[in-house]
Amino acid sequence: MSVITVLLVDDHLVVRSGLKALLGTQPDIEVVAEASSGEEALAAVEGHSPDVVVMDLAMGPGMDGIEAIRKIRERNRRQAVLVFTTYDSDADIVRAVDAGAMGYLLKDAAPEEIFAAVRGAVQGKSVMSPPVASRLFQQLRNPDDVLTPREAELLSLLTEGLSNKELGQRLFISEATVKTHLAHIYAKLGVETRAAAIATAIRREGMR
Repeated sequence: MSVITVLLVDDHLVVRSGLKALLGTQPDIEVVAEASSGEEALAAVEGHSPDVVVMDLAMGPGMDGIEAIRKIRERNRRQAVLVFTTYDSDADIVRAVDAGAMGYLLKDAAPEEIFAAVRGAVQGKSVMSPPVASRLFQQLRNPDDVLTPREAELLSLLTEGLSNKELGQRLFISEATVKTHLAHIYAKLGVETRAAAIATAIRREGMR
């Protein structure tokens, strides 16, 4: 069994301690380092090369979570970063995903959601907390003309971190059709990743 290594970044010791204890209950997840600031996070990533970085957005003076995510991703585009925060505004979500975050979890997320998000991040899946995903779905019920209804429906499901196979099962279409729809969505939105597609959808809704 391969173990997923995790770096926790939060300026509150009690949050890090609680999350470390929670993740420690899983045999396939190990917290290998902690950091209390963006600067410490960059150093910890260099020193420990974690599979996943779990990052708060608002930290003390100095580099915030958004800038830390951006710098981490600039150094290693394959580094998986999950946001773990109390902030759930559209602006925060878009900024985090634009910076390169793989997923967006709220601090009241259930343990199972956190475990699934960490495991999904390693597999390249984008996962958002249900409240965030639910709001995005409501926004996409009346999508811009650029997307077909089916494409908008598929885009809304991306927030659940489903694989192409799972998306096909949910929509009763083949995996090949899912890939075709995703290619069309990415091309129409001018993006290359699922997370970027979600962020673009949110941004466009905010411009209405």
